[in-house]
Amino acid sequence: MKTILHEMAHSPFCIPIVRILEGYGVDFERVQVSAWDRRELARLTGGAYYQVPVLEHGSSIVYETAGDPLALPHYLDETFAAGELFPAQHAGIQDIVINHIEDHLEGLGFPLSDPACVDAIEDIGERTMVIRHKERKMGPGCVERWRSNAASIAAEFESALLPYEVRLGTNDFLFGDAPVYADYALYGVLGNAQHSGDFNLSFSLTNIKEWEKRMTAFSRS
Repeated sequence: MKTILHEMAHSPFCIPIVRILEGYGVDFERVQVSAWDRRELARLTGGAYYQVPVLEHGSSIVYETAGDPLALPHYLDETFAAGELFPAQHAGIQDIVINHIEDHLEGLGFPLSDPACVDAIEDIGERTMVIRHKERKMGPGCVERWRSNAASIAAEFESALLPYEVRLGTNDFLFGDAPVYADYALYGVLGNAQHSGDFNLSFSLTNIKEWEKRMTAFSRS
């Protein structure tokens, strides 16, 4: 059955999906989506969705919905992971952790790579429109502000990671000896923040750095 992931490689929400598919031995194709042209996503979803990631799996088109923002991870859990991503014994508390990662940590981390991602858009029209879109959400001059304040943003981001550093000092993964979806979500946020190479986790976050290695190597295939 053909599997196609429509993604943006730096997205904190796509990185977890890629790692899950790889870790569970799924043969899949990666299609990079333009920062500005989302027409193919709209076509696939019948106009219901234009963001990433979107998964084609045979005749199924899977993406986030208002009723289930984690619809795609839940689909992967049921289809490929045999319930390992959302084990019943961690229900509730894992939701709280995922919300913290995908809301608070993601909001702190993405400005560390965003300026370089914007710079990498070769088409000046597309780059300009992406900047204007960001400025409507984050305020005029936001991209250059993130660039100028990178050191203080990094310090705030790493401070927010300290509870995870403590937790991973006593566990291989956030909830025990195997990764659950919260681990993949954190892996995505960290991957996004470090995507451009302008920021890398400090050596003081030893436990997180070792956990990153375990996450990169983890395989059920």
